[in-house]
Amino acid sequence: MASNLDLARQLLAIAQTGRHFARSDYDRERYDAVADIAARLLANESDRSAESLRATWQVEDGYATPKIEVRGAVFRDDSVLLVHERADGRWTLPGGWADVNESPSQAIEKEIVQESGFEARAVKLAAVLDRRKHGHPEFLFHAWKLFFICEITGGEPRTSIETDGVEFFPVSALPELSVGRVTAAQIRRMHEHDRARGMATDFD
Repeated sequence: MASNLDLARQLLAIAQTGRHFARSDYDRERYDAVADIAARLLANESDRSAESLRATWQVEDGYATPKIEVRGAVFRDDSVLLVHERADGRWTLPGGWADVNESPSQAIEKEIVQESGFEARAVKLAAVLDRRKHGHPEFLFHAWKLFFICEITGGEPRTSIETDGVEFFPVSALPELSVGRVTAAQIRRMHEHDRARGMATDFD
C-alpha cells in the first residue's frame, strides 16, 4: 500500500509534468492547485510549511523524474571502505547525488576521491535500486541508487568538508551506518558482487 508520502510525491510529479505540457493558463492553474494540495498533505506530517516543502520540490521545471544517487563499494579482502559523515555522525559508502554533465562512472569516481582521498576506478555497476524499496527512511524525493564496485588506483586517506573519517571495516563487523545512504544488507550484497564480478546487476 502506498504511503501518504508516496501519494503526495506522485501528485507533485503529476503537477510538475502537467504544468510543463499545459497549453493554457487555465490548465496551469489547475496543476498549480494540485501541487498546493500535495504540499499541504505533506505539511500535515512534517514540521515544515506547505510553502517550504513546495519550494524544495520545485527546484526545476519540466517532466518530473527520479533523482540519481551514486555509491561506490571498495573492498580489501573482507573489509569495505567507509567514510564518516559529518552531517549525522555515521558511516557510509562514499557517494552522493550525481551532477549534471557527468557520466555515472565519473560521478562515483569523483565522489570517492572527494570524500575519502582515494582515487578509484568503477569496474562494475552492481545495482540500480529504488530508494523506497530497501529499508531507507522516508524522503521527499523519489530517488534511484546506483551502486558500483570500484578499485583503488591511487591516493591516500583524507577527510573532506563532508566527511571526518576514512576507514576499512570488516563486512562482518560494520559500524553504525547512515541508513539514509546505505544499509548493511546493501554492503553485504556489494561484497558478493565484488567476489563474483560476473553476477548480473541487481535492479528494483
